[in-house]
Amino acid sequence: MSTLSIHNLHASIEGQSILKGLDLEVPKGEVHAIMGPNGSGKSTLAKILAGNEDYEVTEGDVLMDGENLLEMEVDERSRAGLFLAFQYPNEIPGVSNANFLRAALQARQPDGAELDAVAFYKQMYARMDELDMDRKFTARAVNEGFSGGEKKRNEILQLMMLEPKYAVLDETDSGLDIDALKVVARGVNSMRSPERGFLVITHYQRLLEYIVPDKVHVMIDGRIRRSGGRELALELEEKGYDWAREELAGAGA
Repeated sequence: MSTLSIHNLHASIEGQSILKGLDLEVPKGEVHAIMGPNGSGKSTLAKILAGNEDYEVTEGDVLMDGENLLEMEVDERSRAGLFLAFQYPNEIPGVSNANFLRAALQARQPDGAELDAVAFYKQMYARMDELDMDRKFTARAVNEGFSGGEKKRNEILQLMMLEPKYAVLDETDSGLDIDALKVVARGVNSMRSPERGFLVITHYQRLLEYIVPDKVHVMIDGRIRRSGGRELALELEEKGYDWAREELAGAGA
C-alpha cells in the first residue's frame, strides 16, 4: 500500500512518555500538516521516523509502503525513500554541498552503477536556480556559516535532489522571513507528486498559506486529537491551542 502508516505509536525519552498512542496515515500524493503546541510531540515524531536513537519506541508500528520502518537503520530509511528536513539543520564541516549530495545520490545507485557527473551538476544548478541559491554554495561546507534561511533552502535543495517517497518537514518555516518562506514553499510545491507524500510540521498556519495541505491534524499530549481540512488550521490560528484543549475536554477526549 502506498502510504506512510503510523499505528498506536508510543515513545519515550529518558523514561518520559512523549507519544501516547499516535495514529496517522499519509498517502502518497497528499500533503498532511501537523499542528500543535510546544511539547505535544511533533518533533519527537519526526525524529523517531528518521531513526533518532535517543527515543525509545515502546509500542506500535510504522509502515512505509508496507515495510517496517522501525526495523531499518537510519541510512536504510533514507535509501528506502524517507527524507527529514530538520528544524535546526546540522552543519557538516569539511564536506562540501556538492560532494554531500553526490555521495547521497551515489548511495542510491544500483550496485556497480556510477552517477553521471555532468547530469548531476546540471540538475543541481537548475534546482539551485529555482531556490534563488548562489552557485558558490556548492563549494561551501554543508550549512557551515549559513544563515537560518540559507540552511532551510539547502534542506529543500537536498529534498529536490534526492526525490524521496515521503518527506517530513519539521518546522521548516522556523526563523524564515516572508521572502525566504515563499522560496522554500515554492521548492516544496514543485515536488508535489502522486508518487510522493508530505508530512509538514508547523506551529503556525502562515506556512500553510503557501503549502496548502490536503489534511490538517492537531496533536496534543502525544496523540492526534482532531483532523480536518485547511479550515482547521485557520480555526486554530484564530482561537489558539487552549481552545483546542477545551474542545477536547468538553468532548471527553
